[in-house]
Amino acid sequence: MLKDITIGQYFPGTSLIHKLDPRVKIAVTALFIASLFFISKFYPYIFIVLFIAAVIKTAKLPVKFILKGLRPLMFIILITFAINLFMTKGEVLFELGPLTVTKEGLRQSVFMALRLVFLITGTSLLTLTTSPIALTDGIERLLSPFKKIGLPAHELAMMMTIALRFIPTLLEETDKIMKAQMARGADFESGNIINRARNLVPLLVPLFINAFRRADDLATAMEARCYRGGDGRTRLNELSFKNMDYVVLTGMTAFFGILIATRYLG
Repeated sequence: MLKDITIGQYFPGTSLIHKLDPRVKIAVTALFIASLFFISKFYPYIFIVLFIAAVIKTAKLPVKFILKGLRPLMFIILITFAINLFMTKGEVLFELGPLTVTKEGLRQSVFMALRLVFLITGTSLLTLTTSPIALTDGIERLLSPFKKIGLPAHELAMMMTIALRFIPTLLEETDKIMKAQMARGADFESGNIINRARNLVPLLVPLFINAFRRADDLATAMEARCYRGGDGRTRLNELSFKNMDYVVLTGMTAFFGILIATRYLG
């Protein structure tokens, strides 16, 4: 289950999506996320589905690989669906014992579930089609104007990218620790949710120890390569906008702008 999480993983490729400037992909992802929360009708989500399908097809990503990234988060999606379904007041449709399902609650729960699914899928597409180095350079260049007010753009970009990069690694280590403890008799599957959560506590100590050890190794490796931050740092591949980057950025800005505008249209 832990291996199914796709956020933070990179799927190498030579497609048009892979070759786009990382700043364009970050900007499009930001517009994508904004549109999800501005959309207040169901029909614009059809275009969101078509957009995601087009990106997956163009980037030549395995559809099953994308869908399995939703599996570990299905519990959170279902909980969000249930909370909105039963906690939203409005016109009563039917009752399930002490719980009441309203028309507004059903609509809101479907909206929130769709938003979470699209949010997870969209952010996964960014990391799957952008290498960690390119993502770091893109974030740093986007934050560079804020250096004038003292914002450490390079350091923030590096921390964000390292955090994303090590999500799959930490999940893999968690899976190995779980299997090792299960071989010694640990039980992580029986009992109710509270007991399962309590049984996961012994995982935290070895996981944190491994994380600190890996962080120390990373710091030592960076120091051995004379890493001193962003000042005076050069890059093997300098970022530069190409014609296709301008076309994609303009087209996607117009596309998501129209989807956001549907909120204010009758």
